[in-house]
Amino acid sequence: MPESTIVEIDAAARRLVAFIGDLARYAATRDDALARRSLCSPFSGLSNLDARAICVVARRGVVEAIERERIPLGHDASLASRRFARALGDLERAYRAQGATAREHVATVALAFELDATVVPAERAALAAAEIVAARYDAERPPGVAWEADELVRALERLARDARTADVETPRVPLLIREPEEPRIVKRRKAHFSASSLGTFAECERRWYYRYVCAAVEDRGSSASFYGTAFHWALERFHEDVPRADAAPVEVLERKLEAHLGTAFERFRSGFETNVEFELQRRRAKRTGRRYVAWFVERARAHPFSVIGTETSVELELDGYNFIGYIDRLDRDDATSAVTVVDYKTGSIAETADRYREKVARFLDFQLPFYYWARTNAGDRVTRLSLVPLKDASRDVAPIELEVVPFAGPRGYGGGAVGTIGIDELERARKKMVEIAASLADGPLERFPVTSDPEACTYCSYRLACRERPTRLEDRFGR
Repeated sequence: MPESTIVEIDAAARRLVAFIGDLARYAATRDDALARRSLCSPFSGLSNLDARAICVVARRGVVEAIERERIPLGHDASLASRRFARALGDLERAYRAQGATAREHVATVALAFELDATVVPAERAALAAAEIVAARYDAERPPGVAWEADELVRALERLARDARTADVETPRVPLLIREPEEPRIVKRRKAHFSASSLGTFAECERRWYYRYVCAAVEDRGSSASFYGTAFHWALERFHEDVPRADAAPVEVLERKLEAHLGTAFERFRSGFETNVEFELQRRRAKRTGRRYVAWFVERARAHPFSVIGTETSVELELDGYNFIGYIDRLDRDDATSAVTVVDYKTGSIAETADRYREKVARFLDFQLPFYYWARTNAGDRVTRLSLVPLKDASRDVAPIELEVVPFAGPRGYGGGAVGTIGIDELERARKKMVEIAASLADGPLERFPVTSDPEACTYCSYRLACRERPTRLEDRFGR
């Protein structure tokens, strides 16, 4: 590369070179980690706060979170996020197009993110140098050989490394001594609320503060969480193809779901740290999938129904507060037209219907009550709420089912998976949702106390940052 190109690139512009390289690797691999890093880059068009907020809710990938508007954004940020998602798609298609070149990739990045109009002169020089590097790489490739993202990235890294030798050392300035900030009351603006956010607040207000006020970035998730993400994605596509259990023989349904599961796990492969983890979770999902199909067919034979919705977006306004969510599945009974709300659970759930009903009564779970009121408000006659466990591949699928009745009897200690829940109980949950939303949106919050239940801290992403978390009894009195 000409020496003049090297000295035009300074330290501040090297991040633009890294941004171009990350997008090249994403176009080749669709690795969501690269999408997240690019989203948090200053060249993505979004503020760092908005980008991090999207990453927090992007359980199924950044693009999916943007397309489904998993988090409410301002008008400008919403436009920028959609532009970012479109740019990722454009770059992926350009990478796989016949006769594509590395220089076209750099030009596509510049065009998609309007870099010529937004970057400073030093960064514009970096962009020009990256185009030169890409053009040289194209010229050195044998005819007919497609360009490789990793090779372009290595060439760009050499550009940044050579530029680093031309940097002038920045003088060190001691940090200023600042007075501590005065405590301030947190004032929440009115926004959308979800059942999960309300449940988080009810369980531990400190955890809610970390996640929704500080926008603290959670950990990337475990193999179990990505197992759930992939399984949900596969079931959504499966029921779009198969709304009824009598659409095909059982063997055909099993093959269809297995194919969707295979695609889903490949899509989220980057979430698994090792190939062993990936393979174990994929095999577990396929075994569970066969049991799921068996339950789906058996249930339809007893009470014929159709799946009328998957990942259905729901919105509900209660006393001036807006609530949003996504229902995994909606079923409509052929005989009565009654609707069942189905929620898939790939983690631990209440073991019996009475246990789940107790969680609703203690305001520790708002999900199914919210879905009930949202679909009732939309005109459906919801008569049943169902939690479908998909965690244990060695056991038949046995949902926790609650029939909605005007008034349910006293909660017992039975071990049955089928029970009832009263509309009066759902009404109390609805009022509690409004109460929490009002306190979060209107009431100034001065402090966020931690939970008193040590079990709630077991899988909390912020437990290491929370010095006031409760101590487990066995740890408190253990020797």
